Amino acid sequence: MPIINHEVYINAPISKCFDLARDVDVHTETTAKTKERAIAGVTTGLMEKGDWVTWEATHLGVKQKLIAKIIEMEKPYQFTDEMVKGAFHSFTHIHEFIESGNGTIMRDKFVYKAPLGFLGNIADKLFLEEYMKKFIMNRAFQLKKIAENK
Repeated sequence: MPIINHEVYINAPISKCFDLARDVDVHTETTAKTKERAIAGVTTGLMEKGDWVTWEATHLGVKQKLIAKIIEMEKPYQFTDEMVKGAFHSFTHIHEFIESGNGTIMRDKFVYKAPLGFLGNIADKLFLEEYMKKFIMNRAFQLKKIAENK
């Protein structure tokens, strides 16, 4: 299974970064390029352990729905969301926050399995892994901008 790791330093307190990362409204703002919006479950505000959300978005030119659930949370250090239903065979996204000086290191670990077996593995090597890396990096950059400007 592919694993995408990304890390960024944010010049903001850990609690602020943690809350921004689990805020549905901020998620919508940071994924504007894919037109993500929450259509069921928790559709606004902060998500907690056990909460779920249905996202509707356009990825790779295809409108999709994905249901994700927060399965673990240790405030303000870590939370994990997992796909319940969607385009992937499976995914787990671990969000970690580490105090560093006056700011926070935000780490994303995205572990996934492409759909469609052998064909999915080929798609992963051709474009999916790179697409997901860029998506995670862009969202982290957008979160950093919001955290450092509020």
